[in-house]
Amino acid sequence: MTIVACLKWVSHPGEPHDERFSGMSPADQSALEFALRQAEQTGTGVTAITVGPSGADKVLRDALACGATRAIRIEAPTTAAGTDVATAIADHIAEAQWVWCGDYSLDRGAGSVPAFIAAHLLAEQALGVIAAELHDGSVHATRRLDGGRRELLEVHAPAVVSVEGATARLRRAGLHSLRTAAGATIEVIAATTPIHQAEFMVRAYRPRARELPAPAGEGPLDRLRVLTDATTSSAARGEKTTLEPAEAAERIIRALRDWGYLTP
Repeated sequence: MTIVACLKWVSHPGEPHDERFSGMSPADQSALEFALRQAEQTGTGVTAITVGPSGADKVLRDALACGATRAIRIEAPTTAAGTDVATAIADHIAEAQWVWCGDYSLDRGAGSVPAFIAAHLLAEQALGVIAAELHDGSVHATRRLDGGRRELLEVHAPAVVSVEGATARLRRAGLHSLRTAAGATIEVIAATTPIHQAEFMVRAYRPRARELPAPAGEGPLDRLRVLTDATTSSAARGEKTTLEPAEAAERIIRALRDWGYLTP
């Protein structure tokens, strides 16, 4: 049986762009811990694999220090497209029975690589797992669904499982293991398929919109006041006023001046 932990080397938010401050995300740490636990149950080893430049060796050495038995780095830029990353990984783990991945990376990735890997391997997939139990020959997983619902899965090999960061805490590596991992051999191989640079659109981060109930009101104006919170008795907040045409025009001009749209 072959167990694989897919790890991504990425900078932590808020840290300077320095390789010394880069590492694996909490989700990848959880994936590595599950892979190590499964290897202990089955008496096999764990292969840690990543895609990136030489700086990505750090996450592989951390994995070796925690108990991984093999480390593979596929040479590629950090901005490689997700589909190419999945293809490059799948080409080198074709015999894997269990593949553990982190759900989302620290750089706000799409979380699509595990699904692409499963498609290449023709394997079962359990993505976005928030809890997992290891059984003999299977994994019982719980997924988060919309509306606070949950989905219970019984996953069998070959399978790809992606977990969230709170599912497991990665074990602490001992000093001897850290020193041994620092000098361990990391297999550096070239991708068997071309890897392209991902195209990014840089823009300000905007949180996901919230779902709100429909506004209440008998007429469109009432519903508009609920949407705009124009419920106070002020002209600036949508006060309903009945005036003669000349007085109404003067009232509108005065309000526009108060709001700053017209100069005095």
